[in-house]
Amino acid sequence: MAKEELIQFEGLVTEILPDARYRVQLDAGHEIVAYTAGKMKKNRIKTLAGDRVTVEMSPYDLEKGRLIFRHKDERPSSAGGPPRGAAQRGGQFRRR
Repeated sequence: MAKEELIQFEGLVTEILPDARYRVQLDAGHEIVAYTAGKMKKNRIKTLAGDRVTVEMSPYDLEKGRLIFRHKDERPSSAGGPPRGAAQRGGQFRRR
């Protein structure tokens, strides 16, 4: 028996819920509850309210889904700042 194909939708995260779940407003107008996919957890990809995401859903339960991709923001980032972690260490201690 073949595995059922999953349906992909795009949406907007409207609310962060407990247990790494999110309320997502789909572009089609429906609102679902979704959780973070394992690869996003493994790669420590954080999702905040207002992020555009791609959601994967089973055709059997259209109220739940899995976040599989967080789209990049169109906002320009600040590239002129200090290197990451430099402000925390302050150059006082050497890391081994």
